[in-house]
Amino acid sequence: MAGISTTFNKNFARYLFSWLSAVNFFVMKELLKKLIQADSTLNKGELATAEVIRKHFEKNGIESELSNWDGNRANVVAHIKSTGEKSGLLFACHLDVVPPGEQQWKYPPFSATEEDGKIYGRGATDMKGSTAALITAIVDLVKSGVDLKGDIIFAATAGEETDSCGVHKFVSEYKDKLPELAGVIVAEPTDFKVITTHRGIFWLEVITKGRTAHGSRPDTGINAINSMRQFLDEAQKYDFGRIEHPKLGKCSMSINAVNAGEAINVVPDRCSAKIDIRTVPGIENRQILDKFEEIFAVLKAKNKDFDAEVSVVRNVPALETDNECDFVKQICSAIGAIETTAVGYGTDGPFFAELGYPIVICGVCDNSTCHQPDEFVEFNELKKGVEVYKKIIANFSQTDKHSV
Repeated sequence: MAGISTTFNKNFARYLFSWLSAVNFFVMKELLKKLIQADSTLNKGELATAEVIRKHFEKNGIESELSNWDGNRANVVAHIKSTGEKSGLLFACHLDVVPPGEQQWKYPPFSATEEDGKIYGRGATDMKGSTAALITAIVDLVKSGVDLKGDIIFAATAGEETDSCGVHKFVSEYKDKLPELAGVIVAEPTDFKVITTHRGIFWLEVITKGRTAHGSRPDTGINAINSMRQFLDEAQKYDFGRIEHPKLGKCSMSINAVNAGEAINVVPDRCSAKIDIRTVPGIENRQILDKFEEIFAVLKAKNKDFDAEVSVVRNVPALETDNECDFVKQICSAIGAIETTAVGYGTDGPFFAELGYPIVICGVCDNSTCHQPDEFVEFNELKKGVEVYKKIIANFSQTDKHSV
């Protein structure tokens, strides 16, 4: 009888574990669907998405703070306290998503359609999938009653896709409130590669100025498009000097938007070009601006009617975290990563540097469907994400506070 009882207990335990896992996964899927359905493009703002997260934490007994400004912009922050014996972890996500675009979607972008083991929708990959998996991991740990020895801070911020307003607000408000941290993990989609280096974002707008005239008498005006053409011809020759990063190569520059003219029969007096420059560690943005001013001066010397100015639209520094620091080594150890990775895109990660802790980028999904129609996340990736985030937290909870 004892043997039968033991077998029954083991089978019941397996069944209970399986049932609880299924329930947890269903809850996570529903959370992700709500996050996607809460359209957080720039025109809608992040408030609705932040409310979804706040309510989910509240339902599971976790307090959080929602910060709201400019009507519909928002951050949400949760601080899970511990015994304080170990250094804490800050997990960072962004709430906003890019617009769905003009290209046709098979699945409506904010419907959160579930099909064939995937959830489709804008933000499923970038980065509401990671966000849902991370929140689920945190809730599971808290509900399990485990004794956390290091605090967990979860921060979901606004505007990563546009102006990074949310991360600036978070750092300003919380930098003096945070406990000692081991480091910052930005949960962008990386397929759980550990990214320690990425390019910076330096967006510029160049405006050339002219003088309007009737289209039949172009000689009486100054065509701003002609001036812009002269500038772009010179700018394309710029090689950003000799700085070349061993993993990222050289800076890149792409002229991605040019606008001028209001009518076909009017010589335009203004032309705007928006330029996307991706920088590497070691490049000073001031050098780039100085070079543009130098080009302006050369063109002015050749043509007295040339007139132009440059302004900064967005500036995100490059990221370079020491691969040999204990924080990076522990992250790699926790998830079984053999080496770190460098990528060409940018994140909000560098803005956390003001806190004084090392930063890595590591999250659910690869980024192949980011910003694409029918963006999706697979169920298996979500499940893996929960387990990986739990491993990361557990790994640091076993580490002496002053060794990281």
